[in-house]
Amino acid sequence: MIVTVTANPSLDRTIVLDAPLQPGAVQAAASTREDAGGKGINVARVLAAAGASALAVLPLAEGDPYGTVLTAERLAARTVPVAGHCRANVTITDPAGVTTKLNLPGEMPSADELTALQNAVVETAEGARWVVLAGSLPPGVPDDFYAQVITAVRERWGAAAPRMAVDASGPALAAVVARAHPDLIKPNDDELAELTGVSLDAADADVDALTDANDLAQAAARLGRALVPAKVGAALITLGGRGAVLVTPDGAYAAVPPPTRVRSTVGAGDSSLAGYLLAESRGADPAACLVSSIRHGAAAASLPGTMAPRPGDLPTADIAVAHL
Repeated sequence: MIVTVTANPSLDRTIVLDAPLQPGAVQAAASTREDAGGKGINVARVLAAAGASALAVLPLAEGDPYGTVLTAERLAARTVPVAGHCRANVTITDPAGVTTKLNLPGEMPSADELTALQNAVVETAEGARWVVLAGSLPPGVPDDFYAQVITAVRERWGAAAPRMAVDASGPALAAVVARAHPDLIKPNDDELAELTGVSLDAADADVDALTDANDLAQAAARLGRALVPAKVGAALITLGGRGAVLVTPDGAYAAVPPPTRVRSTVGAGDSSLAGYLLAESRGADPAACLVSSIRHGAAAASLPGTMAPRPGDLPTADIAVAHL
């Protein structure tokens, strides 16, 4: 089983335009949809669609409209009672796949609510292969909350503790890397640069501008090696349409997705992480895990809103993996 944790869930409203967004103008929308969002929820949704055992842990108030949407999806979840309602995020997508997002901060949880969430994660971690800590933290939550959760899980379950994956950014990612040695992190290129304090351009002194996918992959691998294995067990670095890089203690691997008609990039990174976890849980080697990650990320980008790609949505074209 894979447990996902969404500390700051969001009710995602996606608006699809039939023309480019015009700030300050009045535009008609072509369609709209509403999804139970949040990175951990997105990961669990993809896992469940592939037939994997997944359990989503999240805070949820009684009567919150988010609960109605989540229940309709029939996603296995453990909810922790809180007073505040989930935030709402708005995504606007145009025909070219250009995405504009407006994310609200969410409610500030009480100390007791935060403790209850951590305790729920520790309990559900029993027997799991992975625990995935994903997404932003609510206002007022300490930057090291994910690090605290990892420590609590490992102290409770010892040698039987699950592997810990983190998909976060900014101070939350920096704190968990500095204090908790997660088994996997999944930054994108901007998050990796912020984490290491080195831009990808500076990581590759041989090029003036990293416009080539191979140059970008080489630079990402250099920064990843500075973290693996000293600070993290492995790093899955997503590069958008230019692919992804997987850095492990045994080597670094890179691949690019097949041509994809992008409809919405929302949730593509979450799907990439889910694709990696699916393959890893089935015993795949690092190269195969990276291919699975890229297939799922590309499939998510080809779907509207935060729709979870199903096995039939995955691109079937060959994906070559380079050993960097």
